[in-house]
Amino acid sequence: MAIHILGIRHHGPGSARNVKQFLEQIKPDIVLVEGPPEADGILQWVTDKELVLPVAILCFQPENPQQAVFYPFAEFSPEWQAIQYARKNNIHVRFIDLPISHKFALDAAKEATTPAPADDADNTSQLNSDQDEAQQPLSPTGEEFTESIDPKNLRRDPIHELALAAGYDDGEKWWEHMVEYRKDTSAIFEAVEEMMGALREAYPNADDNMEQLREAHMRKVIRQAEKEMFGNIAVICGAWHAPALKDMPKAKEDIDLLKGLPKVKVECTWIPWTYNRLSFASGYGAGIRSPGWYEHIWHHPHDDGTRWMARVAKLFREQQMDTSVAHVMEAVRLSQSLAALRNLPKAGLEELNEATLSVLCMGENILLSLVNDQLIISDRIGNVPTEIPKPPLQLDIERLQKKLRLPATAEQKEYTLDLRKETDLQRSIFLHRLRLLKLKWGNQSSVSGKGTFKELWTLQWDPAFSIDIIEKGTWGNTVEEAAAKFVMQEAAMSDELRVVCSLLEKSIPANLPAAVEALINGINNLAATSDDVVQLMEVIPALVNVSRYGNVRNTDTTLVMGIVDSMITRICISLPAACVSVDEDAAEHLLELFRKMTEAVNLLQDEALTDQWQQTLKLIAGSSSTAPVISGYATRLLSDYRQLQGDDLVKRFYQSMSPALPPATAAAWLEGFLKGIGTILLLDEGLWSVVNSWLDQLPEDVFMQVLPLLRRTFAHFSQPERRKLGEKAKHGGTGIKSRQTITELDIERAVQGIPVVMKLFNYPIQIPQ
Repeated sequence: MAIHILGIRHHGPGSARNVKQFLEQIKPDIVLVEGPPEADGILQWVTDKELVLPVAILCFQPENPQQAVFYPFAEFSPEWQAIQYARKNNIHVRFIDLPISHKFALDAAKEATTPAPADDADNTSQLNSDQDEAQQPLSPTGEEFTESIDPKNLRRDPIHELALAAGYDDGEKWWEHMVEYRKDTSAIFEAVEEMMGALREAYPNADDNMEQLREAHMRKVIRQAEKEMFGNIAVICGAWHAPALKDMPKAKEDIDLLKGLPKVKVECTWIPWTYNRLSFASGYGAGIRSPGWYEHIWHHPHDDGTRWMARVAKLFREQQMDTSVAHVMEAVRLSQSLAALRNLPKAGLEELNEATLSVLCMGENILLSLVNDQLIISDRIGNVPTEIPKPPLQLDIERLQKKLRLPATAEQKEYTLDLRKETDLQRSIFLHRLRLLKLKWGNQSSVSGKGTFKELWTLQWDPAFSIDIIEKGTWGNTVEEAAAKFVMQEAAMSDELRVVCSLLEKSIPANLPAAVEALINGINNLAATSDDVVQLMEVIPALVNVSRYGNVRNTDTTLVMGIVDSMITRICISLPAACVSVDEDAAEHLLELFRKMTEAVNLLQDEALTDQWQQTLKLIAGSSSTAPVISGYATRLLSDYRQLQGDDLVKRFYQSMSPALPPATAAAWLEGFLKGIGTILLLDEGLWSVVNSWLDQLPEDVFMQVLPLLRRTFAHFSQPERRKLGEKAKHGGTGIKSRQTITELDIERAVQGIPVVMKLFNYPIQIPQ
């Protein structure tokens, strides 16, 4: 009976090639792979033609889908090559790691006994890798990586000391050149096992209980395979675990260690993965820095750099950048020279990047970032067979993605939707529903131009959405059903009018009639019981904005407008009292609400509501109890409405800016009156005349008192506005410099320009005689 322990680097192309060659040589009758035993039942899909790498096994807790873990695989993953070998040769294959059901239960127990962090961070998500800590980059052996070495935590980068002894400052680079790029692979697994055994002996880590449980369970499965009379056993595991599986203690020790472990229910499935998520930058724990490069090494292990540079040159040419064959040849020579100077057996990615930067990029780092995104990392995304069991909600999402021609890709794609077209309208509804479910596949951006019939969306699929889809699947089996129920539940749990109005604004473009009706009823009930006029004013713009979707989306907004009418009436009744005795911060907030309220009323174009709002502004502006800054702003709005102009406006202005009033009161009124009207002062000669005349008639001593207040008011204008106002005052209020009057006209010269002018307007040319 033979047991072969193959210590590997997770996602290492050299390790994957060594595993494949070793298995073909020893021809085992069972293959044991480090991974979740709960996923044994879905290994049947490994050889399916529709399963395209990269993919990942998703293990999750049905009662708490956010409690989940991913096990990604790429073509160059040693574990994948081992599983493929077993399935193609029809031999047994099993996962041997500690069951996820135990790990989830242990994590939950640990979290229950751990005090919550001070910043109340959300720690509910457990999107871990196949290692202990999800967000830590790992060493070449697949173990967690840290920059500093502490004997207590050496396993986080167990080969760092060996790399230093060999003259490397990076354990990752040392491992690549010694293992992944190695040509002579004879006895490589024995060497790795001996190396890790020495490190484990020198730096024991007896305090890591989870690691002991994992290795104990691996040994338990190996013993079980022996009892089942498998005579040739191959075990593929992370290099750090190899010595622990080679020299096994007594079975009773492992049984006692694993006895009584808690467990929870766990389900597993396959999901597409991306190279971007496989990279260090994504936060995946067992990630690698350069999955695209590793794929290249897997397919072309003996490439001296020529093939890689040819791919770089092709990428640059696609971007309309001149790159010749001479550039490629020179870059390859430079990378090989760098490798020789550094005493390396061959040029690695670092040397190739430096050569690319110097020769092909002309020293421009921005071009090298293009290589990093497109080739070194790559945006490759996998695919899984449609027959694989999936939650109903995920099936509906995939069906709609296919129907609406919105593929889930790892690269960013922009879509400009014209809502007057049926397909684009359905796309918009679908994306808005996903946003309501908090599935942020698409980010909406503003579109230039007037109208509401266009939307700009940027889509980029993230494999982690699978967790959110499973979680939201409890609300319904279709996107429409789940979005409607989720929104109604969110509204039912909130007693804030602002929150419910925001949900309504998002639900209208999602075309959810049942949810919209429930939200409108909720708003009506909350508005009827609310006596906070500020809260009512805060939600009016959102509700009025809903009406803008009526024409383009064929949405009935009659109920919404009924609520808006009643709320505006209540605001107009209560607002004058709310503008009395307010502090500076509250007044500033009210001014912003006044502006938005005015815009909303203007948007409605309802004569009765407009008249009601104007009457309210008159009460506020004419009351001596109103805060001065609000009174000034209300006066300005009345001026904009042409309800206060001419002598009446001048009279109100001089009353409010009377020298008998305290300077602070006058300054506050003036600040409100001039708020945000730098451009209007330039365009409205009547308003300019009032302000200019008042300043012109001020006595010198009063003017000196008011000047600092004026400077504070004008400081809120933009610099171009202040400059143009100064020019207007300098040139007598016109803002236009006097021009020399043309007394003589050169007829002959003017006639020569007429054909050009006529041609611009496509008029028939008739030259006067």
